[in-house]
Amino acid sequence: MKMADLLDLSFSVLGVFSRFGMSFGFGEATVKEVCDAVGVDPETFLIICKVYAFDGYRPSKEQMENACLEDIVRYLRLSHTYYMESVVPELAQALETMIAPCEEMRKKIIWKFFTDYKEELARHFEYEEKTVFPYVEAMIDSREREPYSIGEYEKNHSNVEEKLDDLKKLIFMYMPPQCSHPDAFQVLFYIFCLESDLERHTFIENSILVPVVSKMEDEDREPRGEGGELSAREKEILVSVAKGMLNKEIADQYNISIYTVISHRKNITRKTGIKTVAGLTVYAILNNLIDMNMVE
Repeated sequence: MKMADLLDLSFSVLGVFSRFGMSFGFGEATVKEVCDAVGVDPETFLIICKVYAFDGYRPSKEQMENACLEDIVRYLRLSHTYYMESVVPELAQALETMIAPCEEMRKKIIWKFFTDYKEELARHFEYEEKTVFPYVEAMIDSREREPYSIGEYEKNHSNVEEKLDDLKKLIFMYMPPQCSHPDAFQVLFYIFCLESDLERHTFIENSILVPVVSKMEDEDREPRGEGGELSAREKEILVSVAKGMLNKEIADQYNISIYTVISHRKNITRKTGIKTVAGLTVYAILNNLIDMNMVE
């Protein structure tokens, strides 16, 4: 599929392009070629684009298991930056212009409502940045992680769209008469854009990130004996890890899903009792699985 054809699906996918740092002028380049150029997994990129392009779209179980969790987290982080550094400031400026003619008390009430929402949104993102994403990344890399469960994220996942919807209704139904309609339309435009984008952002978190991480946690809790021989595939994965290859590169080399690579790495850690890449590299050398000259 050509990357240029993807733009015909929906203008909403433009946000996905920009957040992954893709420049226009694709020419005849395919989705894979453009994604490879910016270091993004093509299948994961297409899943995110379809979430934005098609209402009600849900990736299959197989698609979710093959998705690159690193790129999912990367996209969510980039979205936070986009919201807080671009969309919210533009909305704030438009709202400030709209309420400028109001008497001081009414202006303060409306502005406080908006700033409370902005602070709530910032707290929501901060929790994800400092707690959820590091936990997921540690799980992906089979590193030590803080005691946590993705179920806690589900319980504490505040609905950041509710207050935004209230602001929209306040303007629709109770806009102060002093405010001009063109200014109100501008505010509503930014609200609708942010609301729509946040809805899809939340879908990616709740319907892709959480289920995949939850399944990984379930596998972690399954009783398995310590020690034991590494399987032939586990030895191959171990050698790849020792060479410094990323999960995505390993998955591509052996034509397996990233999820399967992560599962193998967890099994390797359980059987060897070694958790760090450096430690696994030494293990591979000591057990004649790899030559020292092959290690970067």
